Amino acid sequence: MIQPALKEGSGKVILLVDDERSLLKVMSLYLGRLGYEVRTADSTDRAWAETGPAARELDLAVLDASMPGLRAEDLAARLLAANPRLRLILSSGYPVDIGALEARAPGRVMFLHKPFLAEELAAVLRRMLGAKKEEGI
Repeated sequence: MIQPALKEGSGKVILLVDDERSLLKVMSLYLGRLGYEVRTADSTDRAWAETGPAARELDLAVLDASMPGLRAEDLAARLLAANPRLRLILSSGYPVDIGALEARAPGRVMFLHKPFLAEELAAVLRRMLGAKKEEGI
């Protein structure tokens, strides 16, 4: 019997946090078609309230770096502390210093400049999730 091919994101859980609801919807649909389980939040406060207790289930989080409420860097630090294997992408249309987050999670943090295409995000996810770290991950 021939096994159906697994989609690239099968079994991977992604958190998307952005205050642009249309972007959340489009990215969620696209990544869902690739096989990722996608969770979304339109604010950093909501993301932490809904995801914080289940942060260990996440494989990767994509956070808009400039949103009202809890600073994206603070949400990122909380998520990284709660999940030592989490990979993280900060995204913004403006330059963002990710040095402190990179120091906290070497090789697991990246910046993605907005605007980006869905295909660009998918390529970055593949690269981030395919990376192997030797830190007990």
